Order: sequence, then structure tokens, then C-alpha cells
Amino acid sequence: MPFDVFGMCYALFDLQATVEPQVLDDLGLVRGAMHLIDEAQHAAIVRAVRDSIVNTAAGGSGANTMIGVASLGGTACFTSRVGRDDFGAAYVRSLSDAGVRPNLRQGDGATGICVVLITPDKERTMCTYLGEGRRLTPSDVVLGDLRQSRMLYVTGYLWDTDDQKAAVIAAVAEARRFGIRVALSLADRFCIDRHRDDFTGLLGGDVDVVFGNEDEALLLSGESEPAAAATALGARGTLAFVTLGANGALVSRGGDVTQVPAVAVEPVDTTGAGDAFAAGALFGLTHGHDALEAARLGSALAAHVVSRMGPRPDAEIARKMSPRCAE
Repeated sequence: MPFDVFGMCYALFDLQATVEPQVLDDLGLVRGAMHLIDEAQHAAIVRAVRDSIVNTAAGGSGANTMIGVASLGGTACFTSRVGRDDFGAAYVRSLSDAGVRPNLRQGDGATGICVVLITPDKERTMCTYLGEGRRLTPSDVVLGDLRQSRMLYVTGYLWDTDDQKAAVIAAVAEARRFGIRVALSLADRFCIDRHRDDFTGLLGGDVDVVFGNEDEALLLSGESEPAAAATALGARGTLAFVTLGANGALVSRGGDVTQVPAVAVEPVDTTGAGDAFAAGALFGLTHGHDALEAARLGSALAAHVVSRMGPRPDAEIARKMSPRCAE
């Protein structure tokens, strides 16, 4: 089957657990902070919270976006690596249940996880273990699926190891060979700090579409205003989407910048808003809609996601907002 979007990113299995503050103290965690944990910490945290888990799902930025594409009625596959463990098997099932083809190679390391520990005061403490996903290589890319995809979508997180970067370079080269458009998510400010030269070189070259929020766009472009940053990102022919939170998004190409308003909602949880925007925009671009129409769909899906808990849209609600409903 042809795919609208071929996604690549870290596979992180999401675990949400309700715990008492003493558990955080026992684990040496700072309440409300984000922690990048090692293998030993991963094992200790999982042991401590296993009986307190209230929700699990396949996650990570790229997977969230592919699930968003599928929720709108699109077709998507997702490339990463998982371990030969319970979390890896659960990740595959969760992704499949969401309508995304899991192109996930198994390795001997543990599956990456993102543990969200929720204390009675509703404070959220996050612990991320990158796990087997760091070992993604070019041989893990299913070229047959890539060749029949309309868009390749990669995230900036994949530049953090040489193997992952090589996998992205191989996938981009194959996409170029077959006339497939390439989209890049800038991921976060720390990725830009680490890989600014690489990302700058991709714009107007191998990357056709770029997604970033206001802070990321300002940092990469060196500009001081969002509109100027959007202009810079789209100056060499790249289609740039710069999200502005409650102020909507900017769409830029070739010096033309247009602002698309946000859909007004009462925010509940902003987790995954950028991933949802990318999903809506990618769906629009791969279904014959222009950039502004794609941005409006992205804004609508992002608004829906922030109006509920968690980074995923409700599939039934998302399907109703899809342009396919009018077909």
C-alpha cells in the first residue's frame, strides 16, 4: 500500500504512573523536572512504578505525528528500533492499533521509554531513557516502503548519534532519487544548539518542508522576530511552518509570510501540540491541499490535542475534522 508519510524518530514507550512524592525522593528525582536517565536508572524506575502505571502507549515525537496522520484517515509508517522486551512488543501493538505500520527492528538493548510520574498535586515529573532507538542504522530503513511514500518525515533528534544520522542521510538520498518530498522537524532548542550547521545546510537543499516553534525558528535563523525568522527559514525555497502557540502559525516560502490563526480552546495539556500540528500539515500537503490549508488543519488538530490530556488526538474527533470527510 502507498503511504502518505514515512516517519523516522526515536521509539519511546510512554508510561504514566501515579505516585506519592516519597517515590520521587527515593529515586533521587526533582519534582516537576525532565530527566534524561541511564540504563540503571531506567531499571530502577520501572521496578518502582510498575504497579502504579495508569496509561501506556507508543510515543516519541515522530510516532505521535504519524499517529496524528493516521487519525485523520491518512496512511503512515514509522521507523525506529525497540528492544526484545515487553515494552518493545507493547510498542509494536500500540502503533499498529493506532493505524500506523511499525517498521521497528529489534535489538538487544532495552526499549526507550518516557515515564511520566504524576504526584497527587498533579505535578508531572518526566524521565526519558533513549534505549535501543539510538542504534538505528541505514539497514533498518525499509526502502520498499519509503519508495512508495509521498513524504519522508524526520526529526532533529536523529542527529544525536552517528548511526542515526547515517540512517537519515541514506533515507533522504533514497527519497531524492525517487522524487519524494522531505520534511524536517527541528525537534527542540537543544538539537539546534548541537546541530545548527547541519540543519542550516539542509534548508533549501535536501529538505522541502521544515517545522519549528517560535523559539526554534529564532534560534536557527538568528533573527529576533518570528516573521523575520520564518522568512529566513523559507528564503531558499523551503516551505517553513513556524508555530506560535495561542497566536497560531506562520507559513513562509520565498519571502512570502502568512499568519494562520490558532483555533481557540481551553488548554488542558500542551504535550504533543507541535507533533499534532505537523500531522495535520503533512496530511494536508499529501492530499492536494495548499500550504495555508495544510496549516489550518494543523492548527485545528493541535488545538484538539491541547484541549485534552496526552499527546494524541481522539481518532473519532480527528476523523471528523479531516478534509476526507467532505470527499
